[in-house]
Amino acid sequence: MTSAGIGWIAAIIIGGVAGWLAEQFMKSNMGILMNILLGIVGAIVANALLSLFGVVLTGAIGYLIAGFVGACILIAIGRAFRRG
Repeated sequence: MTSAGIGWIAAIIIGGVAGWLAEQFMKSNMGILMNILLGIVGAIVANALLSLFGVVLTGAIGYLIAGFVGACILIAIGRAFRRG
């Protein structure tokens, strides 16, 4: 969270919004706690993947974008494991 330049409370709020947006986009049905976790963990995953390509997202908007992308990736991985 510190690399994104936001605090823990903001990370929870932005993570929840990013998780909710990913839930709507991926047509998934998760609860609020899972949305927050997906958004926060998704932001960490997406930032790690994007840093491999030299892309760095910072600030609240960057964290939101990274959380959304990462949460979508995590939902897709979860669906692949449930089906397979």
